[in-house]
Amino acid sequence: MSQYVFQQIINGLALGSLYALVAIGFSMIYGIVRLINFAHGDLVMIGAFTTLGLVAYGVPWPLILMFVLLVGALAGMTIEATVFRPMRGAQQVTGFIATLAVSIVIQNTGLMILSGQPRNFLFPAFMRQRVQIGTVSASLTDLTIIGLTVVLIALLLVIVYRTRLGTAMRATADNLAAARLMGIAVNRTILTAFAIGSALAAAAGLLWGGKFGQIDPLLGFAPGLKAFIACVIGGVGSIGGAMLGGYLLGLAEVLFVGLLPPEFAGYRDVFVFTMLILILLLKPSGLFVRHVEERA
Repeated sequence: MSQYVFQQIINGLALGSLYALVAIGFSMIYGIVRLINFAHGDLVMIGAFTTLGLVAYGVPWPLILMFVLLVGALAGMTIEATVFRPMRGAQQVTGFIATLAVSIVIQNTGLMILSGQPRNFLFPAFMRQRVQIGTVSASLTDLTIIGLTVVLIALLLVIVYRTRLGTAMRATADNLAAARLMGIAVNRTILTAFAIGSALAAAAGLLWGGKFGQIDPLLGFAPGLKAFIACVIGGVGSIGGAMLGGYLLGLAEVLFVGLLPPEFAGYRDVFVFTMLILILLLKPSGLFVRHVEERA
């Protein structure tokens, strides 16, 4: 494998890791409350600017990661308690409009406080080194993004499938009313799901800034939209589908630009949305789920 092709695959896996982290939160929230949180992408921006502020104060990077996860969790819990919980049981369109409003509020608050000027965002200098892997090399930043994403997803899967909390979340996602009758603290379970999904999105903001080098208050729109597309590709409501959809989208997007002639580079979003339309036409429930049953 040539160095160029290998680098494009690593780039695709790194980008797919970012999409997967955000998409998993989308799917967790939808799987439980059957609503898409369109403000979820803005948590990426919150995570990125939280990181920037902590770096300015010289906080060590391991503590920065922990604090970013905490800030993301608190932001997600706030959105759930103030927006989703009062509207639980309302029509889906009501929730869609409400989360769009929350997204606009977050973006404009960021613009008022931080201004629209892009800020430089750099990982430590050693992260710009390249790591030799056999006859090819890869960016340490990309490898860190991939590795940290794998660790965070593995921790999530342990929580979801190996703990009582995870059992409660899966039961609530399967049938909220029955879970309540079985004695599960539904409100607390939903709040926890929001906290976990939002923490992953905030961590994606930290990694997004490190990969692309600039952040601004409107940062969350692009990763939020692409993560939603990844959810649709994998199957909305499926954690595994969201993860695989994120990686598939990241690889497809990067390889489309990297392996085709340069004049096609500006059409990457056209390619992404064309792929989405084809998947919706051929398999509306997503590539990695058999059937999505709409709950009444």
